[in-house]
Amino acid sequence: MNGHLGYRIRLDDPDLRLGAGFLLGAAAARAALPGHAGLPCPLRTLTGIPCPLCGMTTSVTDTVELDVRDAVVANPAGIALVVLALAVLLGPGRRFAVRSGLVYFALAAMWLWELHRFALI
Repeated sequence: MNGHLGYRIRLDDPDLRLGAGFLLGAAAARAALPGHAGLPCPLRTLTGIPCPLCGMTTSVTDTVELDVRDAVVANPAGIALVVLALAVLLGPGRRFAVRSGLVYFALAAMWLWELHRFALI
């Protein structure tokens, strides 16, 4: 970690590439399944409050199916995750820096989106 820049991630990291491939493959497989089977959010099931990641499975699947409108409705971060996974698979050897504050901001924005989506704020 570089103090003010945050974490440095190599796009050609084998574990990151494996995860990106798995994400896209699982989303494509889920899109091919009738009914899009999925698991409910544990936090929402227990408390009724959605977590920041609620809707991500649906959003990623909708993005892979090129249904951008439904992907945005489910969770806009799913589109960003698919774009990032594609960048990891198609852009080996490149580096980018992620500021840790940006990660926290993104999670907070995702949670506000979900709270708004479920009309809890």
